[in-house]
Amino acid sequence: MASSSLLLPSGPSFVKKRWCNSHIMPTNRMPNFKVHCSASEPGHKALRKGMYEDLASSSRRSAIGLMLFMSTFGLVSADSHGAGLPPEEKPRLCNDECEKELENIPMVTTESGLQYKDIKIGEGPTPPIGFQVAANYVAMVPSGQIFDSSLEKGQPYIFRVGAGQVIKGLDEGILGMKVGGKRRLYIPGPLAFPKGLNSAPGRPRVAPSSPVIFDVALEYVPGLDDE
Repeated sequence: MASSSLLLPSGPSFVKKRWCNSHIMPTNRMPNFKVHCSASEPGHKALRKGMYEDLASSSRRSAIGLMLFMSTFGLVSADSHGAGLPPEEKPRLCNDECEKELENIPMVTTESGLQYKDIKIGEGPTPPIGFQVAANYVAMVPSGQIFDSSLEKGQPYIFRVGAGQVIKGLDEGILGMKVGGKRRLYIPGPLAFPKGLNSAPGRPRVAPSSPVIFDVALEYVPGLDDE
């Protein structure tokens, strides 16, 4: 209240006084000096309102002018409007055409409950248990949302097959493949992630012991491919 009292008169003498104030408003060309007057004290409210309206109008004109300038000279990219766009499509091992072909590929079910479909039969060697393999993969929840992918990392994942270095369903699914092959694995909960996986930006949550889907491409087997 102390600061406001310095701006407003005190006592009854304000009733007949004439109130004037001045301010400088920016325009497109040069500063514009304006004077606002009121016959009574309540006029300061109108003065403030007029100042705020002038400032808002000037700000809008300045913003529009800046956007037109930036747009004209190519300074505004399409990315600046990307907030309302759908997320960027992530790379996959099985595209739309592949998905249609999968409908006609027979499903194989193993004793463990793992199911798979061979998208492409490889022509190279099959990795023995304990050998290292290099494979690309795209891991998804049943809805098709990707939660992990070697394609996004830019290099295949190398691990020792059958040694428990990956989830059981992936271990088993890789063992029967040949180099150059591509397979979709339908991994049941008991063969997936016992503790689940937390969600992250752009990645859905995987509930503990819930089913997941892996598209896997066996790229090579170090030691076997070199022979």
